[in-house]
Amino acid sequence: MDRTGIFAGDDPFAIAKAWLAEAELQEINDPNAIALASVDARGLPNVRMVLLKDIEADAFVFYTNYGSAKGHELSASGKAAFVMHWKSLRRQVRVRGIVSREQGPAADAYYESRSLKSRLGAWASDQSRPLSSRAKLLADVTKVGLQHGTSPKRPPFWGGFRIAPLEIEFWADGAFRLHDRFQWTRPDTETSWQIRRLNP
Repeated sequence: MDRTGIFAGDDPFAIAKAWLAEAELQEINDPNAIALASVDARGLPNVRMVLLKDIEADAFVFYTNYGSAKGHELSASGKAAFVMHWKSLRRQVRVRGIVSREQGPAADAYYESRSLKSRLGAWASDQSRPLSSRAKLLADVTKVGLQHGTSPKRPPFWGGFRIAPLEIEFWADGAFRLHDRFQWTRPDTETSWQIRRLNP
């Protein structure tokens, strides 16, 4: 298989990290943005942009409010998909896999790295629920600021999701729409990857 250049390597997470590092040098805004997909109880898909915060040795990690629509949907199904697209590089990475929560020291460390206003905002926002006005939200932020001070702990309803992929696809734009696509698949997270080239 002619998997050379930007596609070379035996570790898909290392390839994804390398592509993200390249994007961080070229993308103007949020090179770590991903379009995250989930499904609700009726099987109706939902997709939204979130920020990928880590590529671990075996998973992709982002953080959110567990009470949000995505939090409920991911917890109920245990599955997710996302695409990370870089217009400047003309590349994308597609992932489908199994979801688990990150509620330990990594979640605490990431929460503490955020600005104070963002940490208070996590406490104040009843994410995805109806809101009467922006003034109400700002008042709630002030209220939780008085309650929690300048060193708020991570809310129990806020943390990470780790996506352990069963499928990763690396896509790069090709002339005349003859794109290069390599798909890594495995039936479970304990099995070795199978790699194949796909038609554009």
